[in-house]
Amino acid sequence: MKESVGNPLHLTSLNHISHVCRSVEESMDFYQNILGFVPVRRPGSFRFDGAWLFGYGIGIHLLQSENPEKMVKKTEINPKDNHISFQCESMGAVEKKLKEMGIDYVRAMVEEGGIHVDQMFFHDPDGFMIEICNCDSLPVVPLVGDQMARSCSRVNLKMMQQQQQIQVGPVPQL
Repeated sequence: MKESVGNPLHLTSLNHISHVCRSVEESMDFYQNILGFVPVRRPGSFRFDGAWLFGYGIGIHLLQSENPEKMVKKTEINPKDNHISFQCESMGAVEKKLKEMGIDYVRAMVEEGGIHVDQMFFHDPDGFMIEICNCDSLPVVPLVGDQMARSCSRVNLKMMQQQQQIQVGPVPQL
């Protein structure tokens, strides 16, 4: 396998995730009132039902299923399933709120080098997995090179670009 160097596609950030749902309205309610996303304008040229929401630096694009009655809804909360993860300020506050809202969840814990990361997993209305964690306490350590270890939310894009310039030459500005 060829080793990847730098940032060959000149990526800068995660823009959005797209999610097909049974009911755009029900999913919008969940992402707004449970996760705190804000609805944003969606291009009028789309010829299908959907909605865009934004929060925490990323977008959630909801797409109305053409056959909602045929969508399989997952009921088992499996932390090893596909999911999107959000960092939180207080795991205790999240757990209390999930209980108040009657949302079923599964707790998990990861330990690495004496550092403990707590996780809670639950489903959106369509069975798409959501994780809430305190993952920032776990350093992000590249498997190669001598780059500085950082937590996910503290990674500085400028520093990454500077490191890439040193390793592979100037990064073109898009």
